[in-house]
Amino acid sequence: RFVNRLWRLVEAPPLALPPAGAAPPDAVGPSALALRRASHRTIAEVTKDLEGFHFNRAVARIYELVNALVGTMTATAATEAGFAWSWREAMETTVRLIGPMMPHFAEELWQRLGRDRLLVDEPWPVADGALVRADAVTIAVQVNGRLRATLEAAPDADERSLAAAALALDNVQRAIAGRPVRKQIVVPNRIVNVVV
Repeated sequence: RFVNRLWRLVEAPPLALPPAGAAPPDAVGPSALALRRASHRTIAEVTKDLEGFHFNRAVARIYELVNALVGTMTATAATEAGFAWSWREAMETTVRLIGPMMPHFAEELWQRLGRDRLLVDEPWPVADGALVRADAVTIAVQVNGRLRATLEAAPDADERSLAAAALALDNVQRAIAGRPVRKQIVVPNRIVNVVV
C-alpha cells in the first residue's frame, strides 16, 4: 500500500509542481515551512538510522514524512507562498531516502519527478541544521515523580529559568500545596522534577 501511495503522489500530485531544479523561493508560508522542517528532520534521522543499521526505524520515519506531506495539503496551504516548491522538495527527499531500500522503484519515481540523472549518481541529501533545530521543546514537569504539567521552552534553556518556570505553573503550585521545595532536578530539554 505504501508503494502504491508513493506512486500516486508522484504520478498525480495534488497541486502543480515547479520544474525539477527550480530555485527555492525567497519566502515560504507556515505550512511550507512546516513541510520543509519535516523533510530535513527526516533526512537527519534516516541518515542516523541507516548508519546505525536501524532499517525498520528508517522506514518508519519515511512513512511519517509521507504522512506529513499528505497532512499539510489543504486548500489554503496550496495557495501559500513556496508551498509547491516545498512539496516537490519533500517528494524528492522521500524518493532519495527510499533509494537504499527500494532502488529500482526509487529510480523510476526519480525519473517521473523530471530528473535527468540517475538517482544512484546523486549525493545523499544533507539536512539543513537551521530547519532541523526545534524552535521550542516540550518539557515534562513532575512533583515527587508524578507528572503534573508540561511547559514549552527554548532548546537548551538554562536550568535556573526552567526551574523557575516549572514552579510558576498552577498545577505544580497545587501539587506542592505550600510545602517547602527540598530539591529540583532539571534535565535540560527533557524534564523538571520538583521534590517536596
